[in-house]
Amino acid sequence: MSASEIERTLVRLAHEIIEKNDGAANVGLVGIRRRGVPLAERLAALISKIEKRPIDTGVLDIRFYRDDLSTDGPRPTVVPGSIGFDIAGRDIILVDDVLYTGRTTRAALDALFDHGRPRGVQLLALIDRGHRELPIEASFVGRLIQTTDSEIVEVKLREMDNDEQVILMERID
Repeated sequence: MSASEIERTLVRLAHEIIEKNDGAANVGLVGIRRRGVPLAERLAALISKIEKRPIDTGVLDIRFYRDDLSTDGPRPTVVPGSIGFDIAGRDIILVDDVLYTGRTTRAALDALFDHGRPRGVQLLALIDRGHRELPIEASFVGRLIQTTDSEIVEVKLREMDNDEQVILMERID
């Protein structure tokens, strides 16, 4: 995907969020750290422009919620950080760049519920590449890309990489 394709996709996703949630009055966007954060901020800006009201955005750090951390040695102490707004009773949209096995989403749900009880949670992924290991499905998908396990989807965003594109590459082991 080129920069213009990413932008058009985000505009479409913003409209889908508004339509599915009957507006955005109760919506909060939470970006999964790292690349989910700038995507959530961009979507919030687009939705705010359409709805003519600010949209709450927050950051979710899931590092210590992953189930694939090494089991050798001491386990890290989980100290939940602040998302940035109260999620209780809100319609929360978790935003991530790539949906693959579902493990990041599972960790994000665990982390999210440590911050409160939202009314509902929806998942938005810029790229869905399939190969789920867990029964997780995105409510909003930018693009579905058929991949093999030997391929990697790399999302580059200008806020973090000074570049803007989605690349499909062969994994080098």
